[in-house]
Amino acid sequence: MRMTVSLCVIMVEITNNLKLLPLIMLVLLISKAVGDAFNEGLYEEQARLKGIPLLESKPKYQMRTMTAKDAFGNQKVVSLPRVAKVADIVSILRSSKHNGFPVIDHKRNGETLVVGLMLRSHLLVLLQSKVDFQHSPLPFDSLSGSRPISHNFTEFVKPVSSKGISIEDIHLSSDDSEMYIDLAPFLNPSPYVVPEDMSLTKVYNLFRQLGLRHLFVAPRPSRIVGLITRKDLLIEDGEDTANVELQSTSVRLHRHDPRGPGTSVRSLDVERPLLNGLLAQDRPSN
Repeated sequence: MRMTVSLCVIMVEITNNLKLLPLIMLVLLISKAVGDAFNEGLYEEQARLKGIPLLESKPKYQMRTMTAKDAFGNQKVVSLPRVAKVADIVSILRSSKHNGFPVIDHKRNGETLVVGLMLRSHLLVLLQSKVDFQHSPLPFDSLSGSRPISHNFTEFVKPVSSKGISIEDIHLSSDDSEMYIDLAPFLNPSPYVVPEDMSLTKVYNLFRQLGLRHLFVAPRPSRIVGLITRKDLLIEDGEDTANVELQSTSVRLHRHDPRGPGTSVRSLDVERPLLNGLLAQDRPSN
């Protein structure tokens, strides 16, 4: 990123001579062309030297034929159970440099359920405070009582003047290592998830537009639970959200004819696709 236009405006403002504007623009354009032929801009080079994963404005051409599964390849996913042993958490943090870990829970039928995303910095805060350690390996919601509030929001925010807590700053006794932590109250319960066959170009744009750090990749689900459109997100101010039924483009099981209250549409129309229903409404009546 070379600030060609910005430098041109700055130099014209400094010299206060508009006659030099064409000459300055010509010099800057030639300089930019020569610089782009050899390397990236100054900011890109600094980000590369510091190891910052700075994404360009547009994805590479090769990504058009790649999928989300091709991005991570055979890389093994390091996950945590919902109720994790302290010793296991410390071992994972020491052996892995990831900043985010998926938290999974196993159902009784053996199915694995993704609970959310747990950040590395939040795990370090929990290990350092030790106030959430428990002796039971069961989830806290299955125990009696309610969990008291033991943390402030500022504890999970990394100070600007420091690098935060590292695993070397954690000192645990042998008794602490045998205890457990229920991660459910501290994780992000709604991480972004994409199917494994999603285009890598779209994945790239998601990271760019949403500023993501982590993105879960899962097999394409076989069942759809709903469909959300822009109209579903429109709620009038002052309207009781508890009594609002958001209108979706998916066909409802129970619809009413606008010609009269209480008049139900026949079941055949309910099973039609939305497009067929719209075409049927546009037909002239005899």
